[in-house]
Amino acid sequence: MLDTLHLERFEDQTPRQVYAELLDEGRYLASPSTMYRILADQGETRERRNQRDARSHAVPRLEARKPNEVWTWDISKLATTTPGTFLNLYLVLDLYSRYPVAWMVAERENSALAKQLFATAIERYDIAPGTITVHNDRGAPMTATGFIDLLAELRVDRSLSRPRVSNDNPHSESLFKTVKYQPDYPGRFRDVEHARRWFTEFFEWYANQHRHSGLALFTPADVFFGRVEGLVQTRQGAMDAAYQRHPERFVKGHPRVRRPPAVVAINPLDPTAPKPIEKLLDADDAEFMAHNPAPVADPQPVLPGAPALTANPT
Repeated sequence: MLDTLHLERFEDQTPRQVYAELLDEGRYLASPSTMYRILADQGETRERRNQRDARSHAVPRLEARKPNEVWTWDISKLATTTPGTFLNLYLVLDLYSRYPVAWMVAERENSALAKQLFATAIERYDIAPGTITVHNDRGAPMTATGFIDLLAELRVDRSLSRPRVSNDNPHSESLFKTVKYQPDYPGRFRDVEHARRWFTEFFEWYANQHRHSGLALFTPADVFFGRVEGLVQTRQGAMDAAYQRHPERFVKGHPRVRRPPAVVAINPLDPTAPKPIEKLLDADDAEFMAHNPAPVADPQPVLPGAPALTANPT
């Protein structure tokens, strides 16, 4: 059988093809599965096509403990009243405060606009070289050579999401959802100027008036510009006065005003999860063998002229 399978006319054919051709000639040697088994015993069933090896991508893990330590950014499509035509919302978000440090609406999606946006934002916020990380997915503008070279020139560290894992950039995705679920969101924009006017108003509201549930109901601007402590004292004073008037309404005792989280992370490690070595030390023999089977032998920018967001001091 091996001599037949090794014939020149069959050297690039699968066993199923050989099986069918032989049957057409009135010959039967064995079933295709038997041919596969015999070839496998001889080590002749390996992959021969030129294919890229499967890739594994590290889980991005980022932490921000203050503003301008990590920025995340993404691009979202905006429908227009012209069928098949979309605008592009470029958005750069400060991870720690959720403050929109830069944004723009453009008719095209490309790395040149992304470079313009970041060059403007980094200059505006006076970001020192080597002090910030920019996290994004693997879209074409984010992985373009020109954009990568700009970040390298500015000494900005890069972080990438895993392919097709939207949870690796949750804060940007969440803000896009907030945008499109706004009661006054138009759904479709007439043109780029209509979109820019709407987003100017939206981001002014979001940054300075929206009490963010992930920030203990402070606004992104409060956290970004360091106004939290003063507001905590005001809120605590109001809570203290309410407690003095009606302590019976506070069944858990004296109320304390919540502060925004001290650390904001992407894909944080679970501190309560046992480490791999601890799992092995705690496992009995049956559990250890179940996870360790016997080895197999030889396996086969904001646009120019657009208004910048303000601190909105009170």
